[in-house]
Amino acid sequence: MGSEQIRRWESGALAHAVTDPFGQGPVPWLRGNVTYFDDTGQVVPWYVDGQAHPPTADTPRVPAPRSAGPRSADDVHRQIKGFTSTGAVAPGEAVDFHITVDPPQEFGVDVYRIGHYGGDGAAKITTSPRLSGIVQPPPLLADRTVSCHHWWLSWRLQIPSYWSIGAYVAVLTTADGYRSHIPFTVRDNHPADLLLLLPDVTWQAYNLYPEDGRTGASLYHAWDEDGRLLGEADAATTVSFDRPYAGAGLPLHVGHAYDFIRWAERYGYDLAYADARDLHAGHVDPTRYRGLVFPGHDEYWSTNMRRTTELARENGTSLVFLSANSLYWQVELAPSPSGVPDRLLTCRKRKGPGRPVLWREIDRPEQELIGIQYAGHVPEPHPLIVRNADHWLWEATGAHEGEEIPGLVAGEADRYFPRAPLPEHEERVLLAHSPYTDREGVVRHQETSLYRAPSGALVFASGTFAWSPALDRPGHVDARVQRATANLLDRICKRD
Repeated sequence: MGSEQIRRWESGALAHAVTDPFGQGPVPWLRGNVTYFDDTGQVVPWYVDGQAHPPTADTPRVPAPRSAGPRSADDVHRQIKGFTSTGAVAPGEAVDFHITVDPPQEFGVDVYRIGHYGGDGAAKITTSPRLSGIVQPPPLLADRTVSCHHWWLSWRLQIPSYWSIGAYVAVLTTADGYRSHIPFTVRDNHPADLLLLLPDVTWQAYNLYPEDGRTGASLYHAWDEDGRLLGEADAATTVSFDRPYAGAGLPLHVGHAYDFIRWAERYGYDLAYADARDLHAGHVDPTRYRGLVFPGHDEYWSTNMRRTTELARENGTSLVFLSANSLYWQVELAPSPSGVPDRLLTCRKRKGPGRPVLWREIDRPEQELIGIQYAGHVPEPHPLIVRNADHWLWEATGAHEGEEIPGLVAGEADRYFPRAPLPEHEERVLLAHSPYTDREGVVRHQETSLYRAPSGALVFASGTFAWSPALDRPGHVDARVQRATANLLDRICKRD
């Protein structure tokens, strides 16, 4: 492969940027004058937008001396990459990190917790001792499934009992200045108003690790022998949680969740945290909460996830879907080769025998739970058009009927499908109806939905990727969206 082909993947996770104009978003510990470089002297982009492309001859170059500051590790050279072999953990439990370092050298781990923290976006909680890095064995490949479950344990982090639950990121840095990331979740069973569910199942479905032009595969892509990116017909049907995330080590859609967390913690909402796999495995009882919040792109759901969420709604727990294209593919979770539960994710899509695995194609359309369902990609951001402006959701936002909120319909969109069944409801309202133009130039529309189930539970669906970023993403904040979200959560939490 030529250097241009390799360079295409070094900044990581560009393959799906067009479907998620907000991508990973900013990493809070890179604020100020800290900049990442790759080995070619290119500045590594941390805001992935819909126009993201590989570097070209016109891309500004900067010198990249070893003292220039942190540089982003990549999947071609594997300067430092890692993953956790444990799911979400409780205070008092341990997180096991498996990390490869090439060339072998010492490295350190700074652990951050995502939150508001006076606008910083995260706080450093602890730092590891200096650790000895080794070159782990190459990933194992079975069909298109890539796994690193055979990597040696590099560091075990015992979570103190006094740590706050929440979304954490381990920042790995080698002695010569390369850096990568590993996200993980700390949860417990204490009651809270809202349970935030981080979409780790969907994150893994999109993970193309290793993004090296040869080996990596996601449920969307793989490579041919010439290093060309192949589509779904040639992608993996099973992917493993036992591997790093591609590129910088953060999931592609992670920014959506972090935007909501920063905003919600700033305004003091009482949050519990869990991963989607916790919902699948029964590690959390969602009926103990006033509301479940799905803060980001949450496309892949197991039968257990759906059944548990429906049961929560029937018991009066409200549901908040802040992104679009939720509950689209049905998946299965299986143990790793060593027997650890829920380490393999399978979605057969259009391949092989058996029934289709779109929920809507097995007569269980997502609209029956969410109130609307996936309609398609939005190539360029469009305004969200307010409808039913006299509804309490829009109260004190200043929004009036037909008002346009710029750029709020972006990435992907949901709408009401008249031929798909609706959930049982006491009342139902569409709070936005927004035209946009699809890739073929056809005018389509997005909708935002709210209904009240017979149990009294509220079910809200934003119908767009741009809702969470509008809460706390620099350059995307909209006060009307912030207030509308507060109106919704205050009512769910029974705040006066």
